[in-house]
Amino acid sequence: MKTKTETRRSPRAGAAHNRQEVTLQMVAELAGVSPSTVSRILNGTAVVSDEKRKAIERAIARLGFVPNPVARGLAGGRTLSVGVITQAIDSPFYGVALRGIEDTLGKAGYSPLFVSGHWDAAEEARCIDVLRSRRVDGIIVLTGRLSDQALRTQAKALPVVVTGRRLKAPGLFALEFDNFEGGRLATQHLLDLGHRRIAFIAGDAKHPDTSERQRGYRAALDAAGVAIDPALVLPGQFVEESGVAAVERLFESRTPFTAIFAANDQMAFGAALALHQHSLRVPHDVSLVGFDDVPSALYAIPPLSTVHQPVYEIGCLAAAAMLQLLAGEAPTVSVPAPRFVVRESSRAPRGR
Repeated sequence: MKTKTETRRSPRAGAAHNRQEVTLQMVAELAGVSPSTVSRILNGTAVVSDEKRKAIERAIARLGFVPNPVARGLAGGRTLSVGVITQAIDSPFYGVALRGIEDTLGKAGYSPLFVSGHWDAAEEARCIDVLRSRRVDGIIVLTGRLSDQALRTQAKALPVVVTGRRLKAPGLFALEFDNFEGGRLATQHLLDLGHRRIAFIAGDAKHPDTSERQRGYRAALDAAGVAIDPALVLPGQFVEESGVAAVERLFESRTPFTAIFAANDQMAFGAALALHQHSLRVPHDVSLVGFDDVPSALYAIPPLSTVHQPVYEIGCLAAAAMLQLLAGEAPTVSVPAPRFVVRESSRAPRGR
């Protein structure tokens, strides 16, 4: 008969008995550290040597220890869950950010709860009520329509991280991408190629990214001494269908253009389809650039020139900022500057 000590230290035994029998105390004994050190390692709050960390990881693997999130949460007064309000879970843009959030929270033992606000302030407020009823430890908001004041108010109750805002408040941290510079870079790229008739497909007029990207477009044209033609500025909704509709409006108005800057890649994909339906080739007849650099931009035909927004990294940074807030620390993360990625959808206009 095996003794209790043999059972808890045998690698085979860990697989043979119910895993719930393996306790944090047993992991601590095998690793030669205190139970509190193991707990802090699991919570992501410990500052220990690599040697101790590796010893704990070996002990966990050998014993087959599975942390009990409920018990850990009760011990620390937390549920080890973070609410995440996105706008559309099926979006090729937000989906990448959600993966970054999930990967970063998972490494710290936290689980995300995803809900969609659908670009509606009332729906986002309902999402917050749902998440708070689940007793989440904090909330990450990916842009959205909630007012700055509503976010400040929520931050009084629990930590809030929001992207796409320029906002400061106790318990709240905002991550902002430089959409103005991204819009300027995209337009400057087309100007450098020799284009002067550059159409701009804007996004949702209520979205802060839209105004900043359009401001960058205008700033680049102004700096180059190119007059802004209002007929070349088309409304959009950040979805493919609005890219198609914008190009159709250009043809209906008979406004001449040699290039299109779409305020996101999805609208650029729609614009490419509409150009194809009018028997125009990208980039031989019309140059096309987008914004975001979603994964599918590389696989468009031709591959899309676009402003790279580090979406996965932004998700990781938002989660890292939340973990810092939960640890009682001031977040130190920042979003990298935009950069333009030149691919095959843009070239000099014909005749140059």
